[in-house]
Amino acid sequence: MAEREQITVRAELRAGRGKNDSRRLRARGMVPLTIYGGEGEAVSAAAPLRELAAILRSDSGHNTIFMLDVDGVGASEVLFLDRQIDPVKSRLIHADLRRLVKGQEIEVTVRLELDGEPTGVRDEGGILEQHLRQVEIRCRPNIIPDAIHADVSALRVHDVLHVSDLSVEEGVTILTDPEAVVATCAVVREEEVEVAAPVEEIAEPEVIGKGKKEEEEA
Repeated sequence: MAEREQITVRAELRAGRGKNDSRRLRARGMVPLTIYGGEGEAVSAAAPLRELAAILRSDSGHNTIFMLDVDGVGASEVLFLDRQIDPVKSRLIHADLRRLVKGQEIEVTVRLELDGEPTGVRDEGGILEQHLRQVEIRCRPNIIPDAIHADVSALRVHDVLHVSDLSVEEGVTILTDPEAVVATCAVVREEEVEVAAPVEEIAEPEVIGKGKKEEEEA
């Protein structure tokens, strides 16, 4: 795993509470934060939206470990625990951060990426279907992978790749059900078009009029 660049974000201690205080912070381009866990108490702070958004857009995204330096409190390693996104403006409006403890394992969710072209697609006319796009893992914070890669080039038609088939580096434990299906190479079936049977013409019954003698007898 490549060495990650150390990111430091400076934050200010947040004294106010409530929606009005949060609105004032956002008007200044700041995001309200709450830092939990580790060996300290919960801390309310605010950090620049631009810097936090850049972290979320990076390859490691919400699993990025960075240093948060809060004025008057000090610096600690953190990563995103939860985040709230404005549904209209699609921007971060609040975040919960997890304070990390050196050597302590954590549980996070990482994305799954499929590599290669399956034999069943290239030579057998199948299609690759990805059923699982992320898995939950447990590891030390400093070895969280950006993604877990799965080589699907050997998959033939009808083959199935399970979570148990994934390979991860030493120190990483996958918590997702090992029997969960990651990907399959399916057969492309052409839908049969039913042809309606021709409608037979039904002859109308012939109406035979009564003879004069029969009418008189009636």
